[in-house]
Formats: sequence, C-alpha cells, structure tokens
Amino acid sequence: MSMGGSGEMTLAFELSALQRLAKPGTAFADARQWTKYVGVVSDEPTYVVTNFTRKRRIRQDFFSGPKGKAESLESVRKQFDTDRHVFIGTTDEDEALADETGWEYLDVEDAAEAAEWELGEGDEVADAASEAAERDDWP
Repeated sequence: MSMGGSGEMTLAFELSALQRLAKPGTAFADARQWTKYVGVVSDEPTYVVTNFTRKRRIRQDFFSGPKGKAESLESVRKQFDTDRHVFIGTTDEDEALADETGWEYLDVEDAAEAAEWELGEGDEVADAASEAAERDDWP
C-alpha cells in the first residue's frame, strides 16, 4: 500500500483496529515503509496498549498514554507535522472522531485490503482483545 509515497504521513491505529489484524506487528512494520510516524490510540488504560504492542514487538512513535482518543489525536496532529494524518479505526464513532479532529479516516477492513494485511479470524481477535484487557498485573 502506498498511501503517501513521500512518507509524509502520520498514521494512527485505534487499538481495536490493530487487534483485528492477524499479524499486527507485520502490519505496523509495513506501515513504517510508507509513513513518517505511526502509533496507537485508545481509550483503554496505557498498560493495555503497552502490553499488546510489547508482546508483538511493535515500536510506536506515539500512543495515547493517559489521554483519551480525541485528546491524543489532537495532540499528535499538533506534534507530528506531516502532510496527512490518517486514523485507522473500526466504528462509526471512530470515523466521526477522525472528522472532528481533522484526521482522514480509514476503516481497518479497507486498510487491510489496500495494504494486503490479513484480518484475523473471530476467535483470534476476541482472544487478543480479552488477553490484553484481562491483564491487571502489568506493568
């Protein structure tokens, strides 16, 4: 997938979108080839995002931290000055949020098709999401 060509794009995955992918680490690494910055935003606690990305050896340029998605997207947009800011999400609410914060929106299924990323099966997605949410002993 060549969404920007020049690498002048900031790409944000909503955590649930990343969890929908069969190989999120591979998708993240692939995205690095055609973006300048790539990271994860979520309303989940920081440790949930960190646990998910660490287990998959995903190195983020940014993440939500203690902020919610809206504040994170606004902050990232100000901090990372690129020609495009694209938010990959899964819901109508994600799309509305992208619009409100000045980001382009791309549904994870459309992104996966364009980039040739494999979507995970229902059980894989549910297992990854519940595994990340159930850990309350980390960090």
